Amino acid sequence: MNQNKMPYVHRDISWLTFNYRVLQEAKDPTVPLLERLKFLAIYSNNLDEYFRVRVASNKSLLRLKKKDLKLVRQDIEAVLDKIHKTVNKQQEEFSQIFQENILPELEEHGIHMLRRNDLNQEQTDFIEDYFNNKMLPYVQPVLLIKNKILPFLNNAALYLAIDMVDRENNETCYAILQVPSAPLGRFVELPSNNGENELIMLDDIVRHSITFLFPGYDIKDTHSIKLTRDAELYIEDEYSGDLIEKIKESIRKRNVGPATRFVYDRTIPKKFLEFLMKVFKLKRSDLLPEGRYHNNFDFFGFPDFGLKQLKEKPLKALKKNVLENGLSIFENIEKEDHLLLYPYYTYDYTVQLFEEAAQDPDVTHIKITQYRVASKSRIMDALMAASKAGKQVTAFVEVKARFDEEANLKWAEKLEKSGVKVLYSFPGLKVHCKLAMISKETDKGRKIYSYLSTGNFHEGTAKVYSDYGLFTSDPRLTNEVIRIFNFLETVQPPNQPFEHLLVGQFNLRSNLDRLIDNEIQNAKAGKKAKIILKINSIEDKKVIEKLYRASNAGVKIQIICRGLCCLVPGVKGYSENISVISIVDRFLEHTRVYYFHNEGEEMIYLSSADIMTRNLSYRIESAFPIYGKKLRKEIRDYLRIQLLDNSKARIIDGKRNDTYKSDKSDLKIRSQMEMYYYLKRKEDRILQEAEQD
Repeated sequence: MNQNKMPYVHRDISWLTFNYRVLQEAKDPTVPLLERLKFLAIYSNNLDEYFRVRVASNKSLLRLKKKDLKLVRQDIEAVLDKIHKTVNKQQEEFSQIFQENILPELEEHGIHMLRRNDLNQEQTDFIEDYFNNKMLPYVQPVLLIKNKILPFLNNAALYLAIDMVDRENNETCYAILQVPSAPLGRFVELPSNNGENELIMLDDIVRHSITFLFPGYDIKDTHSIKLTRDAELYIEDEYSGDLIEKIKESIRKRNVGPATRFVYDRTIPKKFLEFLMKVFKLKRSDLLPEGRYHNNFDFFGFPDFGLKQLKEKPLKALKKNVLENGLSIFENIEKEDHLLLYPYYTYDYTVQLFEEAAQDPDVTHIKITQYRVASKSRIMDALMAASKAGKQVTAFVEVKARFDEEANLKWAEKLEKSGVKVLYSFPGLKVHCKLAMISKETDKGRKIYSYLSTGNFHEGTAKVYSDYGLFTSDPRLTNEVIRIFNFLETVQPPNQPFEHLLVGQFNLRSNLDRLIDNEIQNAKAGKKAKIILKINSIEDKKVIEKLYRASNAGVKIQIICRGLCCLVPGVKGYSENISVISIVDRFLEHTRVYYFHNEGEEMIYLSSADIMTRNLSYRIESAFPIYGKKLRKEIRDYLRIQLLDNSKARIIDGKRNDTYKSDKSDLKIRSQMEMYYYLKRKEDRILQEAEQD
């Protein structure tokens, strides 16, 4: 099969369809109103990062010497053109959703976003006082004079571009000033005498007060603008020099990188826009029109006015009753493996593991990988406490985790000061596996406990990301976790091959191939053959080609893919036996599950790795098998419930319409809610059985 001719969607185009599914949630009337605002914020935040990373990467290739780019320039320019057209269309829909759906519904619930012309005298006095007392120290107006005054636009900062006339000589002049939303917040609640909830955006307070800042000028109009800058670090990631210092230097340069997107109010006059292009040295390809307001990720901070009915009903995190028996976490792990699905279950058991390890006098060693971690972390506090208590604590800190580089460096410094042995990134590789191991001396000798997960050691994201975590003392797994940490410490390949774990750089890709080939052989032999993949993204061409071959052999393949999907299902001669759905809902789907039927002897792996070239070839990842029958059944039920979703699942196909999946059944299945109540019923049943005993 020719990889260049097989059905394949460019990853950057596919990602835009994923973000559109986020936008769909913002216009879904079944989603509570304030949650719909949150999805507007998520869409905007996602898009901002996309331009800082993916678009920036494509543009950086165009800056290469022409002789190095002859073969790919045309493709890159075509992709960038497609990106701009798609984003423009989505931005128009974004504005329509906000103006025609969100705002009227907010007003129906007594929440009014006012503009300066809507204010009564009391409110006008309030915003003028607010500007003078709180905003004035932050506002720095700059007169724009082409070729003379060239102000620097901060990355992702919000500015007002001002069109005005100098009264003295009757000449048109331009200026800009930054809207200080970062220190003050974007939304300001207004005094109201009518019992309604009224607020104004910070932008409009600045608009009202501009005349005070430019005496001698008549203000014609103001237009919001924003510049997004290249966020790639472009580290020369070779085996020489100080990688940490390179990263620190690159972080300092990140916010002064070249432009990747100049967002502007689409009502701005053409002459004014062209002037701004010359002042800020922008190309036409940098321009993206939006509505009156930018930085819509600020909707994360929209006040709720105590109207809880406009938000999702809180789901109380479940307790794992078999762990609520008065025994230590270690005693419970010795009895059997425990699998928790977050955020349905409380993350406290993971925290408890490290806090007990820090306090247990018999614990001698703790090792952990750190990719992303909460700004306030009880897990990190426990590691430092363990080190101060004399235990040998090792943390591998991945300082190339995008947008968390600086935070990880700070945590690494804190850990080192407390005596933790800190290992840093490898040149050329990212360590993305989510592993921990704890060594404890017992009456029977040394005992190893491990925690393996699909998600980070992050108490914050554990409340909104769907992830699996496995607690185990099974030596088949713990012995191989030890080998991974030995490799991270010595950079020497293990003497023994991995037989149970699938590990990036060693056997992950080859074993995925083997498992798919096994299903192909079974299908060709007339046996039942089936693969289910629950992932964030699928992009790797070699694996996609292998799945197409499996489809042609008769293997039934079901994929649940939240994010980008470069594979095209349902294409004759390639993927007729492949179906793909995507679920976007209140929790971010982050679990990775690989299921292989294997003639009824099911192989189920949970993993930190998506089916992407970067994960399979350029990262240290782990996929771990689930051996317990009860745990495998729970995962099968999880996959079954997800595949039955006809409420939040979208059908992914070659048309990229992201159509909601529906069936003839009157029963609506929202998989995330179904899974919560599935687990709750299970825990209630365990509790009842315990009470009867």
